[in-house]
Amino acid sequence: MTVDQIEDAVTRLPPNALEQFAQWFEEYLSNQLDKQIEADSLAGKFDAAAKRADDDFQAGRCTPL
Repeated sequence: MTVDQIEDAVTRLPPNALEQFAQWFEEYLSNQLDKQIEADSLAGKFDAAAKRADDDFQAGRCTPL
């Protein structure tokens, strides 16, 4: 199935089915983002930013929330 076919199918959904699809798709995208963040975290992609934040806090350049 192509993106164009999916777009066409979505435009033909009745309102209740469109709402159901929208809720499902929003949850799907959220789950995909969660998986990407977890993978990036495990790969150490946030390590430098976390260290800078810790260093700034220890140096008194920021305050906890």
